[in-house]
Amino acid sequence: MPVEPTRRAQSTAAAARAANLALSAHPSSTRPLNCHHMDRYRPGPSSAPSRKPPKSLLRAVGRAIVDHQMIRDGDRILLGVSGGKDSLSLLAILAHLRTYAPVRFELAAATVDPQVPGFEPARLAAHMEALGVRWLLEAQPILEEAKARMHGDSFCAYCARMKRGILYRLCREHGYNSLALAQHLDDLAESLLMSLFRGGQLRTMKAHYRIDAGDLRVIRPLVYARERQTAAYAESARLPVVPDSCPACFDTPTERERIKRLLAAEEAENPQVFQSMLRAMRPLLREGALP
Repeated sequence: MPVEPTRRAQSTAAAARAANLALSAHPSSTRPLNCHHMDRYRPGPSSAPSRKPPKSLLRAVGRAIVDHQMIRDGDRILLGVSGGKDSLSLLAILAHLRTYAPVRFELAAATVDPQVPGFEPARLAAHMEALGVRWLLEAQPILEEAKARMHGDSFCAYCARMKRGILYRLCREHGYNSLALAQHLDDLAESLLMSLFRGGQLRTMKAHYRIDAGDLRVIRPLVYARERQTAAYAESARLPVVPDSCPACFDTPTERERIKRLLAAEEAENPQVFQSMLRAMRPLLREGALP
């Protein structure tokens, strides 16, 4: 399918029942610098993925959608796809749910290319087309910009903020009211400990919230899923994972990696540690009224 430049660029049953309940329980109340953005294609005829997501992942996502009222009738969801195992797994799950959900929702994907050597997101194009998912690809030299603009912050934090801002903008430009992100339970547990150890606060990522500007909702359907589940699915389904090639991440091991090792050591002694942490984190996943 030909590339279409955008205006800015020239810019099984139990699992199914859980997901169905999730999607029908709550009707909707509503509806830079050197930057290059292309609408890689609009969806045509789709083909089924090579292997549908396992029941364990569908159940985890279904429960999260129910508990946090993530998907509503008429939602237009833009999924941030980095090309990693987690976002590609979530893409497959949402694309699968879309085929039989009792409510109507639209799904598209967006990838931000930070223009670091070795990152080749173009390999995702055929996969998106096979799923019948519209794909937006935005390129911006985040690594080079960070060298000039960041002050006293880590590159990973700077990059995350820049990517999030780009995704918000793409949602607005293309009429998507909900941004889906692929952080999982491991990510939430790591964030909790980092907040405790470094900031002295009980905080972690929220499952569903409305951003400060008030016009977009952010959802994290993988909050009950483990990283090992997405890794196993990505491998078995042969998802086209794009290797992480960021030199900053390789040169400087992050605090998150240290916390990940700490949790792995604890899980070896206490296999229930992540479920215990999930119970403790539940009030933090949804603070205040639902968006």
